[in-house]
Amino acid sequence: MNRTGLFAISLLALQFCAIRAIADQPFPPHRIVGNVYYVGSKSLATYLVTTPDGHLLINSGFEETVPWIRGSVESLGYKIKDVKIILASHAHSDHVAGHALLQEMTGAKVFVMKGDDAVVASGGQGQYHYPDDLWKPCGVDRVLQDGDQVTLGETTLVARNTPGHTPGCTTWTWRVVDQGRALNVVVIGSPNVNPGYKLVDNDEYPLIAEDYCKTFEVLKSLSCDIFLGAHGDYYNMFAKFEQIKGSQKNPFIDPDGYMAYVELKEKAFQKTQKEQRQ
Repeated sequence: MNRTGLFAISLLALQFCAIRAIADQPFPPHRIVGNVYYVGSKSLATYLVTTPDGHLLINSGFEETVPWIRGSVESLGYKIKDVKIILASHAHSDHVAGHALLQEMTGAKVFVMKGDDAVVASGGQGQYHYPDDLWKPCGVDRVLQDGDQVTLGETTLVARNTPGHTPGCTTWTWRVVDQGRALNVVVIGSPNVNPGYKLVDNDEYPLIAEDYCKTFEVLKSLSCDIFLGAHGDYYNMFAKFEQIKGSQKNPFIDPDGYMAYVELKEKAFQKTQKEQRQ
């Protein structure tokens, strides 16, 4: 391997170490809307959706993140053992490396979108761009297709395949009723083009650019009131969290912020694609 390749691998390793260091910092759990709560870390978003028949978790972070998730869930008055279903935004280690530990801890079923299912089940093998970033394999109980519904109690989440970031990247949508008002929740999987992603002549992931285009079509078609994402910085979590107290309006209701974010990321994708074509 040449020096450029070795440098790239070293840089990726440093990036993941930095992410782990940030992810291991806790963040105050808080109610977002209705039966939806944030129970993740400062960097890595995890959402708890509660029902009388048990609860759902979206994302597990790293294994090191799982104790924070458990502490957050229990500090809200819920039991981690009551989690029945574990979902994911996409099969990168900072969102699913803790799945196996959470599954062992709760006995919950794990549902993953087609395209990411084999990566989760194998502990990271076969993923695009990060072949050496492996984690503990986790059994997948249900492989999802675009538009599949996941129902627990009276809550039904819809899995939308928004590929590109990973082939099985998933944006979750559902409706909640809060103070008599029906609201649409959207948790964006990820529209980001990571450093080093190849959008042109990609032999490893030939349809990557086409998949990103499909993703932006889906995201622009969604009706969004509550804007959330796989990382808190997608939706300006820190500022919105500070606004919870002393505000008459729920700061997480942000349809304009959602559309602005999608537009920003689509332009970034188009810019990167144009640069790589040149």
